Amino acid sequence: MTRPGGTWRNWARTEAVRPQRVEYPRTVAAVQRAVAAAAAQRLPVKAVGAGHSFSGIAVAPGVLLELADLSGLVAVDVERARVTLLAGTRLHRIPGLLARYGLAMENLGDIDRQSIAGAVSTGTHGTGARFGGIAAQVVGATLVTATGDLLRVDEDENPELVPAVALGLGALGILVEVTLQCVPAFVLHAVDQPEPLDEVIAGLEDRVAGVDHFEFYWFPHTDRAMTKTNIRLPESAPRHPLPRVGKWVDDVLVGGGLHRVACAAGAAVPPLVPPINRVSARIWGNREFTDASARVFATRRTVRFREMEYALPVANVRPAFEAVRELIDARGWRVGFPVEVRFAAPDDRWLSTAHDRASAYIAVHRYWREDPADYFEAVEEILLRFDGRPHWGKMHTLDADALRSRYPRFDAFVALRDRLDPERVFRNRYLERVLGG
Repeated sequence: MTRPGGTWRNWARTEAVRPQRVEYPRTVAAVQRAVAAAAAQRLPVKAVGAGHSFSGIAVAPGVLLELADLSGLVAVDVERARVTLLAGTRLHRIPGLLARYGLAMENLGDIDRQSIAGAVSTGTHGTGARFGGIAAQVVGATLVTATGDLLRVDEDENPELVPAVALGLGALGILVEVTLQCVPAFVLHAVDQPEPLDEVIAGLEDRVAGVDHFEFYWFPHTDRAMTKTNIRLPESAPRHPLPRVGKWVDDVLVGGGLHRVACAAGAAVPPLVPPINRVSARIWGNREFTDASARVFATRRTVRFREMEYALPVANVRPAFEAVRELIDARGWRVGFPVEVRFAAPDDRWLSTAHDRASAYIAVHRYWREDPADYFEAVEEILLRFDGRPHWGKMHTLDADALRSRYPRFDAFVALRDRLDPERVFRNRYLERVLGG
């Protein structure tokens, strides 16, 4: 959000900017007017949602459009299970909007504070080998182009552009409406438990293929993995949600308060990190429950951190993970945040990290008061060797030359950007780096 004094900062405090102007459009027409005015003044214009990207993708040096007021449900097609939402709608609000129609989003990530436009534009994803990221659920969108005009893309209008616009990095225009393909509401049976890391790695392929959603976390300096297994059930299935007190203890007291204290202690006294991690691996994530899908997928995160994540061909995840594990041991780093491993189905979005290949994701984190540079750069070098693609909303060092060879439709996307925004109205330094000038 924009702070007093006019400085905007993202959630992770990795990016900050003082825009020349900040606007809060409440309607699509107001967005059109703002873009047209910025273009006439030759000012770059960017929209921001929740600011939950770790990269500089949303930094707005010229005109910043805060879209929090451009929120809510536009239309519902119950027969086809499709909904159209205004771009600033936060993910955590969507389940409530869909519930009255018996619908749900097919998959979600483990954080739901983002806006729907920000989530699809950066390639936000969850886990599940048969399920794509949020952008893969997009079947239509409306964006304001560099001239202030509206461009609709869906199966009837400009259908060939859906795979580009659905994950557009904010480079093609300002998304103002997003149409999602939903599914009938469902519940998830969740089992979170610690397991021996070597056993999880040895049986990884079977674990991923055998359930709907599987992921694991590994606390460095331990031999335990925290596994999360979710099975999809009909909406009518009996629910056994976490007790309110137990959920508060797990998510707020342990996952928030105690974890924040542990991170601060580890940052101040690094030798404390290994014993803290061993305790964390014993007390976190040992529970079983059944609840509505959105309540299981997402967990509110209150401890601020920085993150880098790469998508790999799924066949490369085991050797890449082992290389990261060996790296941490060899360098003697004390890493207090876990390494996260997730999975996704292939999709057709031009700049999706899962474009045309089944993918596994390896994410590394550092507490926000620690410098992540050495750790992230060394891990990035490993993941690039295993044909990795960086998450657009998370920290990485790649530029257009390095990215071009990793995306078969990269040049097609750049050509579309040249056509829709030849004057670079939607530019910023991040887009200049990853797409070229």
